[in-house]
Amino acid sequence: MKKKILVAGAGRSATAAIRYLLDVAQQKGWEVIVADANLALARKKVADAPAGRAEQFDITNPEARARLVGEADVVVSLLPPHLHLLIARECLKQGKHLVTASYVSTEMYALSEEVRLANLVFMNEIGLDPGIDHMSAVRKIHQIKARGGKLTAFRSYTGGLVAPECADNPWRYKFTWNPRNVVLAGKGTAQFLEDGRYRYVPYHRLFRHTRKIEVEGLGPFEVYPNRDSLLYRQAYGLEDIPNLFRGTIRYPGFCESWHALVTLGLTDDSYPILESDRLTWRQLMDGYVSSLMEGDSTEEKVARLLGTSIDSPLMDRLRWLGLFEPKPITRAQATPARLLEDLLLEKWALQPEDRDMVVMQHEFEYVRDSKRWLEKSTLVMKGRNAEDTAMTRLVGLPLAIFTRLLLEGKISQAGVQIPIRPEVYEPVLGELEAMGVKFVEEKHPLP
Repeated sequence: MKKKILVAGAGRSATAAIRYLLDVAQQKGWEVIVADANLALARKKVADAPAGRAEQFDITNPEARARLVGEADVVVSLLPPHLHLLIARECLKQGKHLVTASYVSTEMYALSEEVRLANLVFMNEIGLDPGIDHMSAVRKIHQIKARGGKLTAFRSYTGGLVAPECADNPWRYKFTWNPRNVVLAGKGTAQFLEDGRYRYVPYHRLFRHTRKIEVEGLGPFEVYPNRDSLLYRQAYGLEDIPNLFRGTIRYPGFCESWHALVTLGLTDDSYPILESDRLTWRQLMDGYVSSLMEGDSTEEKVARLLGTSIDSPLMDRLRWLGLFEPKPITRAQATPARLLEDLLLEKWALQPEDRDMVVMQHEFEYVRDSKRWLEKSTLVMKGRNAEDTAMTRLVGLPLAIFTRLLLEGKISQAGVQIPIRPEVYEPVLGELEAMGVKFVEEKHPLP
């Protein structure tokens, strides 16, 4: 019987995965069903591929969900994360494997025993970050331990950026993934380990708590902490490590400027601005700072609140966004974060020929034979244009490669899982390397 793959969701992150699966399906006599609420989009992704079929898909419709999941041997969910559980429960009910690139939610984890007993594979976190970060880090950790090394520090940084030659605005940033996630990034308190002690950084200080890194050929970057660096301590086998940090990479100057937006209140998603559609951006900004001081212009008040000069690079970035212009706000009853997202969607849009860039760097410090060492693994990949992005490829390809391995019967362990076992990371990373997705390795002695 012909094997079938259901790809639920045909958005930007699905492009590379769908292309790979259609090619494999044609070679092997399989079928790929691409389903999306937007039928035209699904048809565009399938194009004229002989092994593909487009379907309109309302995930909230139980009959449609049951029918499409029932056709498939494995379901690849590229839907928004909060919708994965609907697919997961249907997969469990009908005995189908599931693959996603999203973090394992509490609700998904709660299905672990049922999934294992049903001898199903529910693979999660097999995209870029999470995904390639897990696989490349754990592979190196296993290698260091196999050589007799004892790890004393692990730090991992990833950034979805725009290539330097296309970083043509003062922020040196454009959207290469979900804009909503960018605007709301870092909510909550970040925690990590430093010299054996827990460190906590609340959201209002997060973008001032940065560290510097260097990437060969690209120069300096800054990194802010991810929310919970300790989440994978046990999964990575690093229970007793004294230094553990995960962070997000940005070009220098970005974090200072984003901290300004946090300080002003523009990333708040907890309340609506009343009659927001009757305001201009200048009026909104004046509403945030007018009670602080009298007599000064809105820009001067903002500069004083932020502790900077009115002609500083920070203020230049805020001006470039249009925060002080008499431009009308068109969205009604919206939260500040939603209004900011609307503004940034316009200002930070990738142009057709823009190239994005993904940077990932791991640092491993360890002791072996009484000597201290630092090893670095660095991945840099650029996209080709605004459609064929590095982000799309690096999210979609690991997921698609694993789906192929699963259908070929090369994955043995059942359950809700992430890609930290050799039977997963060795073949997936090996195929990615053959495609040019390679880490550059460095090794240095430490004093």
